[in-house]
Amino acid sequence: MTIGDLIRLLSDGEFHSGEQLGERLGVSRAAVWKQLRKLESLGIPMEAVKGQGYRLAEPLELLDGGEIVAGLSRDARQHLTRLFVEETLPSSNAFIHERFEQGAGHGEVCLVEQQSEGRGRRGRAWTTPWGRSLMLSLGWRFESGVAVLEGLSLAIGVVLARVLESRGARPLLKWPNDVLLESPQGELGKLAGILVEISGDAAGPCEVVVGMGINIDLPADFRAGIDQPVAALRDQAPQVSRNALAVELLEGLLPLMASFEQRGFAVWQEEWNARHAFAGHEVDILRGGGREAAIAEGVDESGNLWVRQGQQRLRLAGGEVSVRGRP
Repeated sequence: MTIGDLIRLLSDGEFHSGEQLGERLGVSRAAVWKQLRKLESLGIPMEAVKGQGYRLAEPLELLDGGEIVAGLSRDARQHLTRLFVEETLPSSNAFIHERFEQGAGHGEVCLVEQQSEGRGRRGRAWTTPWGRSLMLSLGWRFESGVAVLEGLSLAIGVVLARVLESRGARPLLKWPNDVLLESPQGELGKLAGILVEISGDAAGPCEVVVGMGINIDLPADFRAGIDQPVAALRDQAPQVSRNALAVELLEGLLPLMASFEQRGFAVWQEEWNARHAFAGHEVDILRGGGREAAIAEGVDESGNLWVRQGQQRLRLAGGEVSVRGRP
C-alpha cells in the first residue's frame, strides 16, 4: 500500500472506515492508521467522523500516466520515449540522470508527486507540498555540443508561459529561468522554476536534463514558511487540472527539444521579451558576493540579458549572475 493508493480511495468524497480501507487495500487497520497519520504529516487535510470514518477534506488530483500519454497528439507522442510517474523521489532530475547512465534517458519524462531533495538554480532547495505542484524532468541528447543550447531555459519559459496563458493566467518571465505570477496580496511571486543541467562533451554529444517545478496550489501555512514571495497557478486559474497541464506542457516541450538544435533561441527571443517582468525597471545584479544596481533591457538572440548602468551597457550570461527586481 502506498500513499497514492490510500488517496485514490479517499478522494471519492465518501467516508471510509479504517476496516473498509484495510479490506480494500489488503492491509491491517493498524497499517491504515499509520498511513493516515502520514497523510496528515504531509499536509493533506483529513476529515474524521466517529462512526463514519475518514475522507479527504478537499479533492486531490493524482498524476495519471495513462491519461497523460493518451492526451498527447501523435506529433508530441513520437518524441516521447517513456513516461514515469513516481510518488516520491529524492529528485526527478537525478532520476533522469540515472537513466542516462543506464543507456536510456533520451525522450524520457519523469513526473513526481513530491521530491525530498529537489533543487533550483544555484543549488537552492525547491520544496512543495505533496500532490500540489507539477514537478517534471525531461531528458534529451543533443549532438552538436553545448554552444547550440544557448537560451534553452528561456525558450522553455516561453512554452510554459503559453500554456499558463491558455488557462487564463498572466505569467511574467524573470531572467534567466523563473516564471512569476501576481499573488493574491498583489505582489509578484515565484510560480515556477526551470533548471537545465548539461553533461557530456562541450563540442560534441551532450545530455540535457530539464527540470521544472510549478506551484499549482499552496496552502497559506506552507507559503508562510517560504522566505520569498511565491504564487500558485490556482491563484489565477482555480479549476486547473494537473494532468491536463502536464499534457499541454509536453505538447510544447517535446517539439521544442526536438527542434532547438536547428532553430536556436532567436525564434523565441521576441516572445520572451514580450513577457519580460523587469524590462525598463531597476534591478539588482548579484555576482561574486556583490550587489549592483542597473536598468534591465531585453535579451538578445543568444538569451543574454542586456542591462544599462549610466551610459554603459552590459551583457549578462545566465551562468554568471542572478538578477532581482527592486521594490
